[in-house]
Amino acid sequence: MILRIKQAIDFLEVRLGIKELLEQNLSGYLLPKNINVWYALGATLMALFGLQVVTGILLLIYYVPDAEKAFASVQYITNDVPFGWLIRNLHAVGSNVIIIVLLLHMLSVLFMGSYKRPRELTWLSGFIIFNISLGLCLTGYLLPWSQLSYWATTIATDAPGAIPVVGDFLVSFLRGGPNVTGATLGRFFALHVAVLPLALAGLVGFHLFCVRRIGISTPPFGDQYRLAETPLSFQHEHHQDGIPFFPNYMAKEVAVICFALAAMLSVVFFVPQIFIPPAALEPADPFLTPEHIKPEWYFMWAYQTLKIFPSEIIGLGVQGGFMTFLALLPFIDRGPERRPAKRPLFVTCYVVGLVLFVAISIWGHYS
Repeated sequence: MILRIKQAIDFLEVRLGIKELLEQNLSGYLLPKNINVWYALGATLMALFGLQVVTGILLLIYYVPDAEKAFASVQYITNDVPFGWLIRNLHAVGSNVIIIVLLLHMLSVLFMGSYKRPRELTWLSGFIIFNISLGLCLTGYLLPWSQLSYWATTIATDAPGAIPVVGDFLVSFLRGGPNVTGATLGRFFALHVAVLPLALAGLVGFHLFCVRRIGISTPPFGDQYRLAETPLSFQHEHHQDGIPFFPNYMAKEVAVICFALAAMLSVVFFVPQIFIPPAALEPADPFLTPEHIKPEWYFMWAYQTLKIFPSEIIGLGVQGGFMTFLALLPFIDRGPERRPAKRPLFVTCYVVGLVLFVAISIWGHYS
């Protein structure tokens, strides 16, 4: 058996040069000496996305995308399929954990100025990945066809109606009609299992290509950091005196991934109601509007913003302006300085923006 495995390895080695490829991308791939654990959030997201794919495929075996049968199929998965409750909860809780890790990843990139030239495309692709992930959460939220998911989706898809001229068309396009019905479920199902995952896979591939091609940015801390000159042509950021990716930094990445999985499993086993409240266990009733139905926590800031302003179109304009500013930030903040201590205006805006996001979300939750 061992001889056959060795023969197979030798076969691939002669034709593909696997050993050289592994050397270049593992032990021969050097990272900055002062790299910290925040850089491991990208690998953590890859692991979480992989888990979502696996659990999603397992759920598809029994899920029925029909308004009359969707809720019953989810109940069957949860109550009758062996370990179905675990797969369902892993998928539901995992989507929330992904958004948390994505936010932490983006906040760390912002704080360390890693979005700056020459990494504009890396930031832009990551920002689009974040928005596609929100789209996956929104479309997947309706699929259980529960009372909570039905009315939360109704609220979420109402928002585009405030846009002049095209608002009603957008609402009808999203829902497949004037109201949330089985047509909406079919559209969201197609988006959730085919369109958005394919778009996400392509963008993740491009994002990883950018990271690998340009090189890992040096953390802007400590005596080792030097203000880099703006390159006039393409340059890969080498770290000749750095540490090997394998096994040195990979051990840290594995530790962070294990920590994230342990935290997620703690929620799944002990407090799943944080992300799966009682209203999510009741079948959808289009004729019974429940009290205090609100969108998920990651949309709460947008929900409350629409209530703050006297007109929904103003609220949508503020949201659109803010998201556009974030997407184009690398093209706006073009200075080479990345050290937080040397960027007091940016750090002030960073802290104020973060506090506002949390405060508005809490306000929306309790209002």
